[in-house]
Order: sequence, then structure tokens, then C-alpha cells
Amino acid sequence: MSLALEHLLHEYGYAAIFAVIAFENVGLPVPGETILITSAIFAATTHELNSVVIVITATLAAFGGAVAGFMIGRYGERHLLHRFGRYLHLDERDLRLGRYLFQRFGGRVVFVARFIAFLRSLAGLLAGANAMPLQPFLIASGFGALAWSATFGFGAYALGREIEVLSARAAVVVGAPVLLAFIAGVLFLRRNRARLQIEADRAAP
Repeated sequence: MSLALEHLLHEYGYAAIFAVIAFENVGLPVPGETILITSAIFAATTHELNSVVIVITATLAAFGGAVAGFMIGRYGERHLLHRFGRYLHLDERDLRLGRYLFQRFGGRVVFVARFIAFLRSLAGLLAGANAMPLQPFLIASGFGALAWSATFGFGAYALGREIEVLSARAAVVVGAPVLLAFIAGVLFLRRNRARLQIEADRAAP
């Protein structure tokens, strides 16, 4: 257990959990999942915190941070993509394709991304930047935040300190199929790009 995070939990309790997880979901590189697991272990070993309140706090923080990231992406990132996209070799058709794919598959991406550290911090920004409809985003993000918080919060509380060892193995178990799915998605996109681009162009207002 990180001594720094343990000190934060001892001094600030649930406020520290909320702040770190919320900031992570806005897109900042802070250890949201680590503080969730650490706080659950802290609760199991010291009884200074309540596991149910930890999960509720983490859910609200994850959801709130993701919504904030979505709004930043919706009203700020799209402007940046249009303005600087050419430097990334992205033209208007590429941006239309990205929006179309996120609108079509965005709910699944947002939910699954909750369990992947790098994607979790960017899901809201990407969903907003690619004009994903708000209602599907809120539903997928809400259920994803609850599932993630309950899985890691209650799991870490039940397993106590053993989770620190098991979490590394779990990351491999989860990461392998995610990596395979990512590769499959890239291959699918490469083989079907022309068809999807036509669909995106037709769907564009």
C-alpha cells in the first residue's frame, strides 16, 4: 500500500478518493484506480472508512469526472481537432469517420474503457470530441462507473492486502483479451475503412 496514498486517506478520507478519481476521469494522469484499491484495503485493515461509502464515492467521482471530460471534449477538443488536425494528418473526412464510429460504437467503448487505465482517463474527452450523443454517454458512463467501483472496491475490501499481488495477475488476464480486441478492431477498420467512410459521409449533416 502506498504510504503517500495512505496518508491522504488518513487525513482527508473520502474527499481524497473523490478528488483523485474525478481528476483522473477528466483526463489528468493521477492514480484513480490505485486510490480506489488502496482505500478499500485501508478500510479492511483499519476500519477507518466504510467500503460501501468508498464505492459510492468512487462511482460519483468517476461519473462526474467523465461528464466533465465529455463537456471539455465537446466544446473544446473538437475545435482543436479541426484547427490542428492537419498537423496529425487528419482531414475533415477522417474527423467525420471518427465521429461516426464513436456514435455507432461509443457506448461499448465508454463502458469497456472504464476498466482500462489509459482509456479510462480519455474516454470522456474522446466521446465529447467525437460528438457522441449525451444520453447514451451518460448511461454507459454511469453503469461503467458503478461496475468499476464495485468490482475493484468490494473486491479489494474482501481480499485485503492480497489484492496487491492478485491485481497484477488480473491486469494480465484482463489486458490480454483487450489487446486482442484492439488488434481485431484495427484490422476491421483497415479492411472496411472505405465502406465505413461512405457510411460516415452519408450520415454527416
